[in-house]
Amino acid sequence: MRILFHHRIRSKDGQFVHLEELTRALEREGHEVLIVGPAAVQTEQFGSDAGIVDLLKRFLPKALYEALEFAYSVPAYFRLMRAIRSFRPDVVYERYQLFFPTGVWATRRSRLPMLLEVNAPLLQERAKHSGGIALQQLASWSERYVWNAAAYCLPVTRVLADMVQATGVPDERLKVIPNGIDFSRFDGAPGREEAKARRGLQGRLVLGFVGFIRDWHGLERVLQYVAAHPEQNASVLLVGDGPARSDLEALAAQLGITDRVQVTGIVQRDEVAQWLAAFDIALQPDVTAYASPLKLFEYMYCGLPVIAPDTPNIREILANGGNGLLFDRGKPGDFERAMAELVADGTLRERLGAAARQTILDRDLTWQGNARRVVELAQAARTASTRA
Repeated sequence: MRILFHHRIRSKDGQFVHLEELTRALEREGHEVLIVGPAAVQTEQFGSDAGIVDLLKRFLPKALYEALEFAYSVPAYFRLMRAIRSFRPDVVYERYQLFFPTGVWATRRSRLPMLLEVNAPLLQERAKHSGGIALQQLASWSERYVWNAAAYCLPVTRVLADMVQATGVPDERLKVIPNGIDFSRFDGAPGREEAKARRGLQGRLVLGFVGFIRDWHGLERVLQYVAAHPEQNASVLLVGDGPARSDLEALAAQLGITDRVQVTGIVQRDEVAQWLAAFDIALQPDVTAYASPLKLFEYMYCGLPVIAPDTPNIREILANGGNGLLFDRGKPGDFERAMAELVADGTLRERLGAAARQTILDRDLTWQGNARRVVELAQAARTASTRA
């Protein structure tokens, strides 16, 4: 099958990982993939906009910036149509973006089915976290228009699927496909003791976190716990970077535990497994309500016991006491209670870690599995479009 992957990603963060992993998996399944999107994506900075986009965001009035976002759909449409004519795909797979109806226009013009990957309700997200939406009516129309026009919407959680369904998309056109893992990036990692020795963590119990370090993760609670329990000989290993890093390092100094806190900075994806191998306990201290965290699947495949919030999207993957340990994020001290329980019980850590890994295998929560699911839906959409 010939699959055209259309996107508007400009930063090498979690969304770029999704693009890269899924397209690689599709190619490994024997399908031909053409990626169509901003040419500058390979040179953008991790986790943020850069260049002209960053300047426009900072200095233009919000309404004008949003109007330019929408206007970008026009040149993107002509670029996409040229790609469709030359590549002659069987289906267009698009990653949803706000103010971006290009894929709908092009697939309707070329009479191709479109699968729409939905990772977030961007209208709600930007209204809450980006200072609001100036062109509210246009934004709302563009979101409903694209969601309802796709042959299938592919939200990453059932929580998100319910949000999409509320805009009028029928349930039969909603197929939940969570994030996944590529085994090849994680097989062959060193054993735990060897990995600890490489990082100077011999004899320590390691509480680990992977990802972009933000204030809302609440990682300061981990440092405070470690400082309050020196008898447990625990260390904190934060694999990543982000705006909250300097505050956490300052807190570690204030608490007198600088020697027990490591922050790696940005780590290349192929190196993540080498760091995860040193973890004893994996932390998901908080989560966006509709998200499918990439780190969760990595933790689980590596056989790590996971502490995560007891939220509906997490419960789609983890069962408390079965393959993870969940805490009530609305209950003060419950996160620390979960950490104390796992720190004290090595048998529980082994049991939860083994069950977590088995969940990945049993449910095929992999990029390769996702590629097969996408192709099955693409074939169904193509069949339906030829009958229409």
